Amino acid sequence: MVRKTCCVTGHRDIPADKLGYVEQELRRELAEAVADGYTRFISGFAEGADLMFAALVVEEKERHPELFLEAALPYAGRVKTKDKRFHELLRLCDGVKVESQTYAPSCYMARNRYMVSQSQRVIAVYDGREKGGTLFTMRYAYTLGRDVRVISI
Repeated sequence: MVRKTCCVTGHRDIPADKLGYVEQELRRELAEAVADGYTRFISGFAEGADLMFAALVVEEKERHPELFLEAALPYAGRVKTKDKRFHELLRLCDGVKVESQTYAPSCYMARNRYMVSQSQRVIAVYDGREKGGTLFTMRYAYTLGRDVRVISI
């Protein structure tokens, strides 16, 4: 069975006064994706938008146990973080994809390309900056003709 897949991309440094709004909008986009038949969700498991989205998918899985959460990690050493929330959410994933066994500057870009290539829909938490991983990922998604949903902050 082919699963309709949706991934998230977004900034790690969401301003404190925007966190509630971003969570509300991610929750809305997730509910819409589920209603549209999406069952596989990929998060890059970075701070900020990625982990917030992963937590919302875990919450949604209580109502929809058929949902599949995948962590897409840029490199194996990423799991060495002391972030308890990261480890709690990682344990609740249904799948983990590790892009590279060792760190290289390009591993984040490769992880983002993997997520987009696997997905039909991309949710982007984006603040308008003119460089960085979120912008690159959005541009790549547009070039592949993905359904890109932008949460502007």
